[in-house]
Order: sequence, then structure tokens, then C-alpha cells
Amino acid sequence: MKSKNSGKDFCGFALPGMFCFFAVVVIPFIYGIYLTLTDWNGVTKDKNFIGLKNFAGVMHDKQFWVSLGLTFKYVIVVVILVNVIAFAIAYLLTRGIKGQNFFRAGFFTPNLIGGIVLGYIWQFVFSRVFVNIGESTGWSLFEASWLSGPEKAFAAMVLVSVWQLSGYMILIYVAGFMGLSEDVMEAASIDGASGWVKLKNIVMPLMMSSVTICLFLTLSRAFMVYDVNLSLTAGGPYGSTEMAAMHVYEKAFTSRQFGVGQAEALILFIVVACISGLQVYLTKKQEVEA
Repeated sequence: MKSKNSGKDFCGFALPGMFCFFAVVVIPFIYGIYLTLTDWNGVTKDKNFIGLKNFAGVMHDKQFWVSLGLTFKYVIVVVILVNVIAFAIAYLLTRGIKGQNFFRAGFFTPNLIGGIVLGYIWQFVFSRVFVNIGESTGWSLFEASWLSGPEKAFAAMVLVSVWQLSGYMILIYVAGFMGLSEDVMEAASIDGASGWVKLKNIVMPLMMSSVTICLFLTLSRAFMVYDVNLSLTAGGPYGSTEMAAMHVYEKAFTSRQFGVGQAEALILFIVVACISGLQVYLTKKQEVEA
């Protein structure tokens, strides 16, 4: 009787989820690996097997490696800024300040806006609002659109991404702070720990589970950024802000080299999986229990 019920529970709850996972993730992933071994252009029915020639094409695609290097730079800056800002704000929002629930909702709001819409909104801000501020105040920082030069366009990408991602990470860090044992914190205060000493030696080790989650989410999101990249800069000016995900899309669907694009996507996936897995392993080792 017990086994029958467990079988029904599996069919009713787990089986639909497993079916969707295999249909949407596993099977397309395996099919994508197969396409890396063909010369398919993404349109015709012909899929001729060519072995590893697409991967040889990736090795000679200089723009892909340039975009991957730019993506690494972008990821490092975004991950650091998002987590430092989110951690600091979450710490302040759990100190009992007035209206902290309102501020939590306010900081989370940007995360609800889709990346495409967000990019167009900030494109208007950088091209019109900032320029008007520069003209009225004479500040050289805002005299020209931030999207007109490579360095400022990259800074604009970072600013928008940090503004969008920080809100979600703030909620995770807030949950971590609220889950800290009051007994442990009180014992630390009795022992004379306060301020930076308490934060470094007591709070941070107990918050490592939240840090693990936030680092993983920001790493994966930053590496796979596409929507904001498309709507904010479209890879410009002159391809100077084209991230790896955008380059993969352009290679597969615009240049009609689907096999090469799929091979680049697979390499990007392996890079993200290895770095994210290493990050989880390292931060998990730092976690402690109260």
C-alpha cells in the first residue's frame, strides 16, 4: 500500500517536472552538442557531419575570444560591486531603521523590470538625461552620452547590471541576517566583540551560505548577460561592448554559422559551469553552523 502511494505521488508531482526538465533542458542540450558536429546554417534541412571543424573555427574566431575576455572583465566588476553593495544595504536594513520594509521593496523593484525594457529606459537616461545635466551644470562627466565611447559604454553596462541585480541579492542577504542566532550575537557582545570585529569573525562566517547563493547567482547571470547588452548598447560602439552571449547569438543567427555558434555556446557553458562549480566548492568550505 505504501509503495503504491509513493508511486502515485511520484507520477503526480515528480514525473511532470522531470518530463519538462528533460524536454526543455536535457534533450536540447544533447541535440546542441550534436549540432556542433555539423555544418548546419540554422535554416536548411541539410546537416552534414563535419566532426570537430566547428571547434577549429572557434579557435580562429578572434572576436569570440575578445568578447569572452570582455565578459570576464564585466563579470569580475559586476560580481564584486553587486555583492558588496547588496551586503552593505542588507546589513543596514536589518538594524531596525524606520521604513526598512519599504526600502527592501524599493530596492527589489528594479529586478522585476525585464532586461530589454530596462536597457531602453537607461539608454534614454544616458543619452538624454545625463547629457542635459552636463549641459546645464558644465560637468564634463555628463557632457556626452555614456554610450558613445567604449569605456563609458562598458561603465554604463556595469551600472545598469548592478542596479538591476542588487535588489534580489539584498533580499537573500536580508534573509541571512535575520536567520543569525541572537544567542551567538549576544554571546559575542558579552565577550567584547563589537563593530568590525563582530562583523568579520562572527557575522561573515555565519553568512557564508547566503554568500554562496549570491555569488553563484551573480556569476551565472553576469556571464550570460544578453538582454541588457542588446537593448542598452547593442554591442557598440563598434563592437566594443559585445559580450560573449551576444557574440554567440550573432554568430549562429545573423552570420548563419549555427554549428560554430553552438560550439562557442558549449565552450561558454563549460567555462561558466567550471567557474561556478569552483566558486560553490570554495565558499561551501567556508560555511559554519551556529
